[in-house]
Amino acid sequence: MHPPSFAMPGVVPRPDEFLDVSWEMFGELCRALALKVARDFDPEVVVGIACAGVIPGAVIASILRLDFYSLKITRREGEEVVRQRPAILSAAPSQAAGKRVLLVDEIVTSGETLRLALAATRDVRPAEVRTATSFARSRGYKPDYYALVTDATVIYPWDRKVFEGRELVVNPRYEEVLDE
Repeated sequence: MHPPSFAMPGVVPRPDEFLDVSWEMFGELCRALALKVARDFDPEVVVGIACAGVIPGAVIASILRLDFYSLKITRREGEEVVRQRPAILSAAPSQAAGKRVLLVDEIVTSGETLRLALAATRDVRPAEVRTATSFARSRGYKPDYYALVTDATVIYPWDRKVFEGRELVVNPRYEEVLDE
């Protein structure tokens, strides 16, 4: 099955579909998310959940003209996904203490990562913390703000191609669905 090149607002692909996100679409989703946040919340800092949440987090922080920090949470050990549950690898930034914080990740599925990041951020005693993701699922945990709802497997522009040795190749996870 070939992925759509972009998603129409309000259209939720079937769970067995792929959503191939271009850099242009990613930029527009970040802009839409920043607008939603700005209309309803006045954050003082943005914290992106590393690894992939730092990408939309940094873009949103730039649009909102705010300082950006990161918090590292992973399910990986080396290159392999080995953990069923996420684990914190770094403390929340101390710069979040006493401030209104926007906590950003690229997607929310079960909500485990966001809940863990929320707990870690609350440990530094922010004035307030809200959550935002580029994508949310149609069912389950919802962040305070999200740009698009989809049940499709999202192919992010930074994940389309990866290095194998010294060569940049189509990510093996998407070889069968991407025309390259």
